[in-house]
Amino acid sequence: MQLLKEKPISSITVKELCGMADINRSTFYSHYSDPYDLLTQIEEEIIQDMNETLMSYNLNHDEEALLMVEKIVEYVAANSDVCETLFSEHGDPSFKKRVMTVAHDHTVKSWVNSYAVEDPKVSEYVSLFAISGSIHILEIWLKNGMDKSPKQMAEIINNLTNKGLSSFGV
Repeated sequence: MQLLKEKPISSITVKELCGMADINRSTFYSHYSDPYDLLTQIEEEIIQDMNETLMSYNLNHDEEALLMVEKIVEYVAANSDVCETLFSEHGDPSFKKRVMTVAHDHTVKSWVNSYAVEDPKVSEYVSLFAISGSIHILEIWLKNGMDKSPKQMAEIINNLTNKGLSSFGV
């Protein structure tokens, strides 16, 4: 992650990784095929954690939805260095898309069921808008040094998602 903060994955060498981790190349290659493989495995772990978190909440109930968002924001806060780096310009652009896909798959299903949206395409557009906005909010929050608590951020995201700008008097 330290190297990824400084430069893109395409510029990171196995030699640099081994030097920072104080391991030899054979140890690295016994676990990973190249730096991309290492990054993919880190990303997969985060995606799996996020998926497990989302699956443990029922989005059909407002209280559970807020709690689910709060748990995700707490997860991002607890893993702020990794998340900020993966969302940065040096991170893998496909990671952000995969995070959006996981969140999208969970929200579209629940929104279609709970709001009886007749046109699933409309629900999909709304979900993509809410999720991409939420991810961007989290990116900025991380860049701002997490200047609000995870609970405050979850409330902001949840209010914007469920009530729109009107929830803030706009």
